Amino acid sequence: MDPRPQTTLRRVHDLLRAGLLLFFSTGFSHAAAVCGKPVYLTLDTGHMEVAPQMAEVLQRHQVKVTFFAADEPTQTGDGSLGTHWAPWWKARAAEGHAFASHTLDHVYWRADLPDGRLQVRASAGPQAGQTQAWSAGQYCAALNAASDRLLKLTGVAPMPLFRAPGGKTSARLLQTARSCGYAHVGWAPAGFLGDELPSERYSNAQLLANALRDIRPGDILLAHLGIWSRKDPWAPAVLEPLITGLQAKGFCFETLRTHPDYQAWLAAHAK
Repeated sequence: MDPRPQTTLRRVHDLLRAGLLLFFSTGFSHAAAVCGKPVYLTLDTGHMEVAPQMAEVLQRHQVKVTFFAADEPTQTGDGSLGTHWAPWWKARAAEGHAFASHTLDHVYWRADLPDGRLQVRASAGPQAGQTQAWSAGQYCAALNAASDRLLKLTGVAPMPLFRAPGGKTSARLLQTARSCGYAHVGWAPAGFLGDELPSERYSNAQLLANALRDIRPGDILLAHLGIWSRKDPWAPAVLEPLITGLQAKGFCFETLRTHPDYQAWLAAHAK
């Protein structure tokens, strides 16, 4: 048998293999290099009236975000993590967004108590408006309840991260959360996008200009899926020009899955 055809096939195979290795190595490194100015847009739940329009903007510009979810009152249907909104959450999971806990009943930390418990007040759920004293186990249960609901709605395991409502924390609360597998995520000073501020004093144009001027690479940004108190809604009016404006300046949007401050935690505590 003439060995030349087999030798030729082996050479072709080797060349193809080398080419594929080169493609994947340079392709992935190039993809990583493209995002040299990442920002991390995070969206907390709210009254949800603007959620469909916000999702359209994100999809139109192929922007992935991290949702911090609680079961809050909404303008339409049941709670933000209720059955009415289940298809909306499922669609966001299919688009590749990331999810994390905001405590199921949107529970605010208020104080550390002398007996080691936490003073808290929920703004949603059956105990809304009631000041309570919670053990570490009760706070962990609230974190897990939101994660469990998200998993049920999306089919995607939420990240072992959380955001305390209002960003209000203490060293004890943070340690409590870490003991049950959750790291806290705040936001950058420039990342506070201002959708909670009164529109009579902070116009959408002003908030947009401030964000485009001040946001820096690596910043975590914060907005909501609807704010009850703001008369001139921030979203979706500001969301789209914010995205396009930042992209024009070379920024790219990533989820907290890739944030360097949380990489080790996510790897160690993935659920």
